[in-house]
Amino acid sequence: MNDPTPPPPVPGGQQPATDYTDDGVPTFEYVRDRIEGRAATAAAAEELAGGDGKAQEAQDAFADRERKAADRLAEIRRSMGG
Repeated sequence: MNDPTPPPPVPGGQQPATDYTDDGVPTFEYVRDRIEGRAATAAAAEELAGGDGKAQEAQDAFADRERKAADRLAEIRRSMGG
C-alpha cells in the first residue's frame, strides 16, 4: 500500500511544517490554498467555456467574418458563372 512515510528528521530537531496538525486537522493555510486553487480553476474553466464577455465577443466576430467570407465566395462564384 501507499502509506505516507513521515519526512526525515531535520538537523536541529525541528520538523518541517506540514499541511496537517499532529491531530490530523488541516491547517488554515492548507485550506485557504485549496479554496484559492479551486476558485482559480473555476474562473479559468468559465473563461474557456466563453463565460466572459470578451470570449463571447471574439466568437461572435469570428462567426461574422466566416459568414461574410462565405457570402463573398458565393458572389465570386456567381460572377464567374459557376
